[in-house]
Amino acid sequence: MYVLDTNSVVFFFKGEGRVAERLLERKPAEVALPAIVLYELEVGVLRSKAPARRRGQLDTLAGAVVVIPFGRAEALMADRVRSALEGSGQAIGPLDTLIAATALAARGTLVTHNTREFRRVPGLRIEDWY
Repeated sequence: MYVLDTNSVVFFFKGEGRVAERLLERKPAEVALPAIVLYELEVGVLRSKAPARRRGQLDTLAGAVVVIPFGRAEALMADRVRSALEGSGQAIGPLDTLIAATALAARGTLVTHNTREFRRVPGLRIEDWY
C-alpha cells in the first residue's frame, strides 16, 4: 500500500512532479490517505486561493482511495517512533510522527517529498514521486 504524505497530494493537485502519473499507475485500493493528512489538507482547502476547486479535488481523492483512521495501533506506533527519534536526538514534527506511524502500522510505503525528515524513522519505507 502507498500511503500519501500531504506534500505529495498537494503536488498532485497542482500537477507538479510525477505524482499524478505514478498515482494513475496504481489501483485506488493500493493508495491510502492517513486521517492526519486529510486534516492537513482540510486546513489547506480553507486557506486556498481557490477553495472550491481544492474542495472538489480533495473530495474526489478522499472518495477514491483508502482513508486510514488514526486508532490504537497508530497511537502505539507513534509512541515507538517518537521515543526512538527523541532518544537519538532526531525528533521530527508531531504531525509527521503521526503520519509515519500510520504508514508503519499499515505496513505501507510513505510517498513523500520530505525524505530528509522521514528517512530518520526506523523501518519506514519511503518513495519520492516528485
